[in-house]
Amino acid sequence: MTATCEHQFIDRDTGQVVTEKFIGDRCVTFLYNRLWENAPALFKILTSARMSSLLGYYHYDLHLEHRRHNGVDLLARLHVDGEECLDPPHYYDTVRKVFERKIRYQDVRPMDDDPSAVVSPADSRVLLGSLSAHSHLFIKDKFFSFRELLGNRQPWTDRFSDGDFAVFRLTPDKYHYNHLPVSGIVVDFFFIDGGYHCCNPSAVIAAGTPFSKNRRIVTIIDTDVKGGTGIGPVAMIEIVALMIGDIVQCYSEQGYNDPRPISPGMFLKKGCPKSLYRPGSSTDVLLFAKDRVDFSRDIIENQCRTDAGSRFTAGFSTPMVETDVRVRSTIGYRNVKS
Repeated sequence: MTATCEHQFIDRDTGQVVTEKFIGDRCVTFLYNRLWENAPALFKILTSARMSSLLGYYHYDLHLEHRRHNGVDLLARLHVDGEECLDPPHYYDTVRKVFERKIRYQDVRPMDDDPSAVVSPADSRVLLGSLSAHSHLFIKDKFFSFRELLGNRQPWTDRFSDGDFAVFRLTPDKYHYNHLPVSGIVVDFFFIDGGYHCCNPSAVIAAGTPFSKNRRIVTIIDTDVKGGTGIGPVAMIEIVALMIGDIVQCYSEQGYNDPRPISPGMFLKKGCPKSLYRPGSSTDVLLFAKDRVDFSRDIIENQCRTDAGSRFTAGFSTPMVETDVRVRSTIGYRNVKS
């Protein structure tokens, strides 16, 4: 297991290599190395919904009246820019409030107005891949088992076969609202039950395909409609992780006002808030049909950089350096040949 390796990513704005500092790295090593191998029954309990909920309650809610903080100090300690937040600094007197914060996203997360652009659904660290063996981005059975990820649900397993994907890893300090990566009509929406595996890179490597085993919500969006992005069907998969208790669907077209649950037949606008992860780490996966999207060149180049030490690169023996991206920033465009 590569838990002792340094893990680095690329800051997209500066191109600089940044070393990530993990929370509870030793615990993850113990859980996914010794316990998984020597006490599988206990491991299953510790990655269950019940235990994830208890851990979340302990970290964010237990004895709340004794865990109040000075908002300015708490934002600084968690490396959150208070100027981005909608609420004043003194509002953020608990860790939960910081993690579930709302931001002035129209101002601080501007979006490309090109209708063919595909944008990041989250403040996160992204890796790109392909399900096609003929693509230079081909990654087989890493992060997820493709058909299992979709619950073996037809016709979507056929529609996305040999397509492309992007994996977005949200760390605990990140803004935890998900936004729409594309515009289009919801044609399917379903829940798949599962576990609560950690999304720490070492845990992902040890588990092999944790994202298709964790509890998740799948939204299928048809973008080949009037006002849509025009890149065919897109699957947006929101995946829980350890201490994530819920994924709240709260689509809104004006800031965070009048939030609505997602349902088939709805037209969703790119860049708008879609859902909220309850505190902790979590992951988004986007699936695209074959040859419908061209990923941004800088993210592809960053992924292959040799001057950054990535646990994914070491564990999977192929270049996998993440790029830190902001929600609503462009990650690709409609393939002009499609």
